[in-house]
Amino acid sequence: MDNLSNDLETLDRAHMFHPSTHLAQFARGEAPSRIVTGGQGIYITDRDGKRSMDGFAGLYCVNIGYGRSEVANAIAEQAHKLAYYHAYVGHSNEPVIKLSERIVRKAGMGMSRVYYGLSGSDANETNIKLVWYYNNILGRPEKKKIISRQRGYHGSGVMTGSLTGLAAFHNAFDLPKPPVLHTSCPHAYWNAHEGESEAEFAQRCADELEALILAEGPDTVAAFIGEPAMGTGGLIPAPQGYWPAVQQVLAKYDILLIADEVVTAFGRTGQYFGSHTYDIKPDLITIAKGLTSAYLPLSGVIVGEKMWKVLEQGTDEMGPIGHGWTYSAHPVCAAAANANLDIVDGEDLTGNARNVGAYLQKRLHENFADHSMVGEVRGVGLMAALEFVADKGKKTRFEPSQTVGAKVSAACLEEGLIARAMPHGDILGFAPPLIISNEEVDQLVAMAKRAVDKVYGQL
Repeated sequence: MDNLSNDLETLDRAHMFHPSTHLAQFARGEAPSRIVTGGQGIYITDRDGKRSMDGFAGLYCVNIGYGRSEVANAIAEQAHKLAYYHAYVGHSNEPVIKLSERIVRKAGMGMSRVYYGLSGSDANETNIKLVWYYNNILGRPEKKKIISRQRGYHGSGVMTGSLTGLAAFHNAFDLPKPPVLHTSCPHAYWNAHEGESEAEFAQRCADELEALILAEGPDTVAAFIGEPAMGTGGLIPAPQGYWPAVQQVLAKYDILLIADEVVTAFGRTGQYFGSHTYDIKPDLITIAKGLTSAYLPLSGVIVGEKMWKVLEQGTDEMGPIGHGWTYSAHPVCAAAANANLDIVDGEDLTGNARNVGAYLQKRLHENFADHSMVGEVRGVGLMAALEFVADKGKKTRFEPSQTVGAKVSAACLEEGLIARAMPHGDILGFAPPLIISNEEVDQLVAMAKRAVDKVYGQL
């Protein structure tokens, strides 16, 4: 077995191109290789037999936890019945029809139809094309710019990577591309002025958005995209009053709103959609991750009624819409999604995220709010983060070379906890499966506390 494991690691380093990885260090054997072999509940097991609590649900996606035979059985049954047929020119299949009705009904908010892909990135590429198509059909060819936010994350494609407001995803890729623009990040801890209340800061963010729209020309700005609560940019909940103020600006200038719910949909914030949590009324909603709990890849764009009517008008004028993916509405992926959402609904995992999420936030504040190395404890539902600072009173950051966030994440892993070092600053992120219990939260917090204290002692 050891020889097999060693052979697998050698082959992995020699032939696998890993995302978000220091390629040279990994190829030379200087960075760790971890080959995951199994999972059950909120735990994964690697080839060495090490069992770890997954405090990040993979990448915020394994909401129902690992090893759910209900989903595996649904996948197998559908694969035996109909493994694939395309959805072009009106073709469909039973699982995706049922899934589409379910998503639209659960979303509410004036949503109408669902277009399917395989990842959040391709769903946001679809969003961009639909926004441009929409304005062309309405005779507004100049209204094409899309405003995202600094530290927002919306994918890794050419256009979606441009929407992403993180330098690590732009470096040496010739990104961002026009017509993407970026406005301020609504993170009060770092960006609020001294003495500015949360509500005042939120209003200033909206005012800065309006100033950008006016500077560019409202007739050139087509859409604004934002995560209800920011994920990869640092797990940042929206400040009080932010979304009402932003939506008022967008309505004033007839600008579409895209809610990127790849992370927040299907219960993570304690409501079925993050838009429900923050009373957002989007024109388009991006979904993925929790749609299948990552048992198979599936994403979607939920299209609002206002946009749908224009899309219909466009095809009356121009013929069939020229957009399609080979695997759109894949029947096996849709079967996985239905089985996954049966669990989310049947076990009220949204309610669990709300209740256990509140307990997680409470326990993190109790253990870390006064910690000398922790500048901020933040979160919503089962999303949370600790932000580390060198001087709490002066709000001084650590030097990047100290890699404090990465060191704490590594110390967590030694304790048996997977928590993510976020890519913007010294931030430790938590987004456990929605099945987590209060008792497991206590274990998670205890492991994180030991890890933070260990790194603090070393510093």
